[in-house]
Amino acid sequence: MEVTLLGTGGPLGLPRPYCPCAACAVALGGDARAATALLVDGTLLLDLTPGAAFAAARAGRSLSGVRQVLLSHPHDGPAVEVPAGLPQPGRVPDGRELTLLTGHRVRALAMDAPGTGYAVTGPDGRRLLYLPPGAAPAGLDETTETYDMVAGDVVGRPDALARLRLVGAVGPATDVIAVHLDHDVPPGRELRRRLAAAGARTVPDGRTLTVGVYEDVPDVPRRTLVLGGARSGKSVEAERRLEAFPEVLYVATGGTRGGDGEWAARVHAHRERRPGSWRTAETCDLVPLLREDGAALLIDCLSLWLTDAMDAANAWDDAEWAGGGERVLRARVEELTAAVRASRRTVVAVSNEVGSGIVPATPSGRRYRDELGRLNAAFAAECEHVLLVVAGQAVTLKG
Repeated sequence: MEVTLLGTGGPLGLPRPYCPCAACAVALGGDARAATALLVDGTLLLDLTPGAAFAAARAGRSLSGVRQVLLSHPHDGPAVEVPAGLPQPGRVPDGRELTLLTGHRVRALAMDAPGTGYAVTGPDGRRLLYLPPGAAPAGLDETTETYDMVAGDVVGRPDALARLRLVGAVGPATDVIAVHLDHDVPPGRELRRRLAAAGARTVPDGRTLTVGVYEDVPDVPRRTLVLGGARSGKSVEAERRLEAFPEVLYVATGGTRGGDGEWAARVHAHRERRPGSWRTAETCDLVPLLREDGAALLIDCLSLWLTDAMDAANAWDDAEWAGGGERVLRARVEELTAAVRASRRTVVAVSNEVGSGIVPATPSGRRYRDELGRLNAAFAAECEHVLLVVAGQAVTLKG
């Protein structure tokens, strides 16, 4: 079964007409995208968009063989006329299955937002799942078979991938294609970086793909360290890297700090931002978690872990530090980094980058700054991927 992506953009295309934003300004050439539409084996058209016939011609395809046109969502872009010779577009009711004379079977899937998803099985038995923009499948269970290819709104709804992975509908060999791409993420390198973190990829408009042929998508790093200053966006970046994972354990190392209203507001903001399916553990005892098998870990953050470790070693006191506190802290850091090296879990850790600012005025402040720098360096050495977030922009340092 072959799929030609006549368009891979949002309903308004990319760049959006008359939009002055930075993403639209650079969405040129190969990064320009028409509204998403898929042509399956030249006979089934999923979503009818403006200029579909011209898009097919540019891709070296024809719409003359199309026997069925199915719509997945109410099109809120420019008015669409049905080209001469095409069947009238329609939509299959949720749960119903349509069998085409060409041997394709199409089953309509209910979504959690307006629209219809389509599971297409080709004459060769290969399976394609196409999802509308801004939607994820509703009511999935573990009887769902694994799809060979999934085309969906990976940027807008990464949790859809998490749901599909949880029930085995997306497996290690599933080719995940990002479509419905809009101006929310700058095209080019930043888009590719975010998609790679979700185990997905994007292709230019007009590309024809063979369903079931596994593509070499970059492996999702098992260990990632995200560094950044205060309010740099490092926690958001770390959370974004795990949005497409079926299970995540969020490890909060800061505790509750009873009576501190400002801290409580920070914790509440973090919880509201995270998917409801994530579990939370409030602990600084990271080594046992790293040694266990289980869900992906998001550790936020190492700088608070270090504060707790220095409290335990009484490292703030000069005499205690010289009398053995330094050795105790070094042993704790070595134990942590050894556990990271040996861990089989996916780990994303957050830490502050404080070494570029003002030199602290107190010996204990300078000690903390120095030890955090050493901890960050030791942890980064055990990670495949290290990012520095500055002003909300992630810069790759490693991987």
